[in-house]
Amino acid sequence: MLTDAVRAEAFRLIRNRGAVFWSVLFVPVATLILGVLTVFLTKARETEIPAELQLELGMGGDAVNLGHALVSIVGDVANPGVLLFVAMGAASVWAGDYRWETWRLISARNSRPNLILAKLGVVAGLAFAAMVALTLFMLAYEMIRAGVFERPLTFSLTGAEIGDMATLWALNWLRIIQVTVLGLFVAVLSRSLLAALFVPLVAIIVWGVLPQLLAMQGFMPTSWLTQLLSPDAAFSMLKAMVLSNPDAPSAALGEMPFVKAGLSATLWTLAPIAGALVLFQRQDLSKE
Repeated sequence: MLTDAVRAEAFRLIRNRGAVFWSVLFVPVATLILGVLTVFLTKARETEIPAELQLELGMGGDAVNLGHALVSIVGDVANPGVLLFVAMGAASVWAGDYRWETWRLISARNSRPNLILAKLGVVAGLAFAAMVALTLFMLAYEMIRAGVFERPLTFSLTGAEIGDMATLWALNWLRIIQVTVLGLFVAVLSRSLLAALFVPLVAIIVWGVLPQLLAMQGFMPTSWLTQLLSPDAAFSMLKAMVLSNPDAPSAALGEMPFVKAGLSATLWTLAPIAGALVLFQRQDLSKE
């Protein structure tokens, strides 16, 4: 029954070409176009740029290692642009049945938890597709930039780099899902597409500035309060732990950074899902 619900939800999303384009393709396409334009403009002004600045801009130097570039790209596939546009597509999934008043037509054909979990599975797939698209387009950008600046291409990855890349991929995927499930809870609570769209967008902004605001009050980014109130701070902590040298001494180890960040990430992901399931189970859908 859950499989049937997932298939039906996926079919509806695929037919919604606008949501798929804006969620999956817009950010990668826009990033590639802007990046390539910047490369050609920089190339046109090559003779005016100092030699030391040319190295910083990637206009010269050794060969471009696409393996190292891939690790860097994967570490940033949950950037604010991706979060924003995937949240837009997710909102149409979460609240579409409220908007088009179709809940009463499909809720009799499957259990309510299955219907919500099917939407969650489809949005997780949407987030994964957006990450893959951005990764491929950014690799294309790196190859175009190398060609324009006449730098050879190589590819190499160590076992440690592959492990880091897999961990970063999982963290970024969790981060996108974490933002979108807030929209799920708001959609069930408010029965509003606009609320399901705007609340996650506001949350992205608030979570981003909250660590700085708390730091002004004396709470460090590694403090329990900052980590629990801002999943953005928790994500940054987990990402930094993956990218740091495991052999280097860390003063933060005594502050249990992994426990704090991991607990924050878990709560901000599971609590909205659990809340949506409980609310939806008790909801009267006779008018939807």
